[in-house]
Amino acid sequence: MLTRTLLRRTVLNAFPRRAYASATRTKLTPEQIQIVKATIPALEQHGVEITTLFYKNMLSTHPELKNIFNTAHQVTGEQPSALAHAVWAYASNIEHPEALASAVSRIGHKHASLGVTADQYPIVGQHLLEAIKEVLGDAVTGPVLDAWTVAYQQLADIFIQFEGNLYHEAVATPGGWQGWRKFVIAEKVHESDEIISFHLAPVDKGQLPVYKPGQFVSIRCYVPELGVYQPRQYSLSDVPNGEYFQISVKKEFAAGEKPAGRISNVLHESLPDGSEVEISMPFGDFVLDLNATTPVVLMSGGVGLTPMMSMLKSITHLSKSRKVVFVHAVRNGRVHAMKNTLSTILSENPQVSRAIFYEEAGKTDKQGVDYDFVGRVDLSKIKDQVIVPDADYYICGPQPFMKAQSQDLEKMGVDPSRIHMEVFGSPS
Repeated sequence: MLTRTLLRRTVLNAFPRRAYASATRTKLTPEQIQIVKATIPALEQHGVEITTLFYKNMLSTHPELKNIFNTAHQVTGEQPSALAHAVWAYASNIEHPEALASAVSRIGHKHASLGVTADQYPIVGQHLLEAIKEVLGDAVTGPVLDAWTVAYQQLADIFIQFEGNLYHEAVATPGGWQGWRKFVIAEKVHESDEIISFHLAPVDKGQLPVYKPGQFVSIRCYVPELGVYQPRQYSLSDVPNGEYFQISVKKEFAAGEKPAGRISNVLHESLPDGSEVEISMPFGDFVLDLNATTPVVLMSGGVGLTPMMSMLKSITHLSKSRKVVFVHAVRNGRVHAMKNTLSTILSENPQVSRAIFYEEAGKTDKQGVDYDFVGRVDLSKIKDQVIVPDADYYICGPQPFMKAQSQDLEKMGVDPSRIHMEVFGSPS
């Protein structure tokens, strides 16, 4: 059984990126609600089969959508599996869709960064319902199909309204825009053996919006071997400066069934300074509360430190008294990005402390200088440092990392409402 937090993350990372059902204002009847609930066991048993067929048929019929979906997650089966869980989650909460409000917010921000619009919804609705019918066969009677049609439209209405509000806010923001805007790679800064920071300046030299620490942008690049554009979402890793956005990208290598990262490799290897890319408006609701004065604990694994650096810099720019604990896990010093930047912040801000864990320290890595502990993050070693009254905890990194840290924090008595998490990257 999924925990509430994992359920929220599953829904967030699963729904498709661009096309959705029509915005007809509909409402399920009590009878239709019971029909949808009755399909939950079938969704648990056949969900992945349904969503795998859905993606296959939809992308075959609408090859233009290959420009939207992460092809790597199609190859590994991650996207069909995530969508299957998401459909199950929606059905399980069909009587109380408000329970998924936080998930709708996270998904809506992801969609807005990719320009999802109301008239793109019918494609997914059509192919998902057809896949349900094909897989479940005679069990999908007329009333069952009608109930799921209304359920899908009801969910679409929620997203269309939410995303429409985001677009309105984006255009109303000074320097804001909707859709894609051309940027130039002004500079590439090597942060570690695996991570490069990209300074992205608008080609039109116009105003840039002020964003919130923790937000992300979508970047769209052409991938020659696929013959399509591919978007990816990257956290902004600096504070707003009015001149350029900064994203910090880890080069993803192939591992087992997981192929090498298409966009990360294009960015690292094929796009020199001066190259143009397309960028979305900043979005995302995994953001730091800048109005608060209470302590903050920032916890990251690997490249998950990028939104944390934006948060850390934002806090120290605004206040010299707000307590911050920066916890970071990484393999060794060779892949420890922004190490010098963090050291400078620590030297200038005595209210900030750190706990750096190297999984396997290298020969040239110095304990007390580069890192503090060997091994994976063990909160029992730093309990007195991280368990702070009234603190908020922000966690970003791979799912196993986030699950482990959040569970340990709760065991130590931290209120779950004070734990904020974000899956790094673009799982769907």
